[in-house]
Amino acid sequence: MFNNKLIWITGASSGIGKAVAMEMVSRGAKLVLSARREEVLNEVKQACIDHGAKEEDILVLPLDMLAQDKFKAAAEKVLNQFGSIDLLFNNAGISQRSLCLETEMSTYRTLFEVDVFGQIALTKEVLPVMLKQKSGHIVITSSVAGKLGVPYRTGYCAAKHAVIGFFDALRAELANTAIKVSTIMPGYIQTSISENALNGDGTDFGVTDSDIANGIDANECAKQIVDGLAKDKKEIIVAGKRELNALRLKRFFPNIFFNVIAKIVTKPQATNT
Repeated sequence: MFNNKLIWITGASSGIGKAVAMEMVSRGAKLVLSARREEVLNEVKQACIDHGAKEEDILVLPLDMLAQDKFKAAAEKVLNQFGSIDLLFNNAGISQRSLCLETEMSTYRTLFEVDVFGQIALTKEVLPVMLKQKSGHIVITSSVAGKLGVPYRTGYCAAKHAVIGFFDALRAELANTAIKVSTIMPGYIQTSISENALNGDGTDFGVTDSDIANGIDANECAKQIVDGLAKDKKEIIVAGKRELNALRLKRFFPNIFFNVIAKIVTKPQATNT
């Protein structure tokens, strides 16, 4: 299904983004790899080439989700090289590890600029292209945290709830077009998300949570995501039993869920490995 399709992935330098890039290459896709660090993106590009991709089928396109004034030029560069955008994978994002009262408003604003407004702004640049070509697939990485609210992640949970609402509404607006919209909801996945998460003052958390360290392998996560996209699934949840049980508890027994979550009073712990 993805053979010779152009897939633009943000947050492609590591974690889920990198793993999805590798999975897409194995299915014959062409790629645009975006993130802030060009040198790391070049390493991902080389890994894709080693995995069988052609060099001319991969564009490294550095992109900072806070520099939304650069998105128009970025989209034009993609079109100039490939002529179409078949799938936009809005995957860039940052998390948080701080209590509400310890979190500065500037940190909350950064979370929303990157995790919400950046995704919306890039989608708004790409959507007219897809409407013109009468085909396309827009994908957003939310989180299980977009359905649940947990301590030390007030800003992250709010941002991930927000993108679910936005892209659900966008899907409804596009119902009479050929444009598809999918929302990805990962649980605990083995990535650097907690290491790169923000403390209340905006500095990096700097360590890997034990929950993340013991989560689903990123490559397995990517396979489940791409399999779901191939089946045109509107929501794709990739999570372990703990997160899935929490989702069910919240849906069917919300008061019990709220009581359970209220007992989580300690800061996320780093792994010893």
